[in-house]
Amino acid sequence: MNSIANAISDVIVMTERNIIRYRRIPQLLVFSTVQPVMFLLLFNYVFGGAITLGGQSADKYIQFLLPGIIIQTALFGSSQASVGIAEDMKSGLIDRLRSLPIAGFSVIMGKVLADTIRNILVVIIMVAVGFLLGFRFGGTILDGMLGLYIAVLFGFAFSWISVSIGLLVKDPEAALPAGFLWIFPLVFASGIFVPVKTMPEWLQKFALNQPVTKAVDATRGLMSNPNGATSGEIFSALAWVFGITAVFLTLSVFL
Repeated sequence: MNSIANAISDVIVMTERNIIRYRRIPQLLVFSTVQPVMFLLLFNYVFGGAITLGGQSADKYIQFLLPGIIIQTALFGSSQASVGIAEDMKSGLIDRLRSLPIAGFSVIMGKVLADTIRNILVVIIMVAVGFLLGFRFGGTILDGMLGLYIAVLFGFAFSWISVSIGLLVKDPEAALPAGFLWIFPLVFASGIFVPVKTMPEWLQKFALNQPVTKAVDATRGLMSNPNGATSGEIFSALAWVFGITAVFLTLSVFL
């Protein structure tokens, strides 16, 4: 029991260390917030009038868009872990921490948890901006909160992919594109901005069966649909979350 308690304590200390970094470099938090807000405003006002959703008026696009942008925000936020880990690797900090009598995985777990806390804050701000633009929960507040919970879990899972990339690349300049470029096909070939059925048939097969669309469908159903998401949509999203976490958390600890 003592070893478990010590490991938890180590994780808490490493999480606090990364949160202090955000406090001392507030630009990291500011730009993490400004970018998704810009995406939301631009897509809602620039493309919203041109995108039809089953004959609905353009002002209903925010109901479709916000849950997708929240998933995108969690995904983009998770990509920053690769740079942070690579910086710690290059500076030798991780080697120094590994020489201490602490749980080895606490270093990377602290980074992921700190990024998840930041994602929660950014998601809350996104919802507030969405309400100013006319978004309203389609069902109950509890359903809406569950949708946000799935989005945060999704970011948590993808943070482990970014951590693995950072540990493999080890250089911050290389980690930035390596941790970010692979996300673009998943984001734009998904149901975040437009219904998948409007895409070419060959692209629909990829878009419908990739993790981002699964997470978007569950989050959008819970946040915007009066009837909520189906059990299949929620199960598919959670299956991707737990599958990705299991594989890449194990890989990160091994690395």
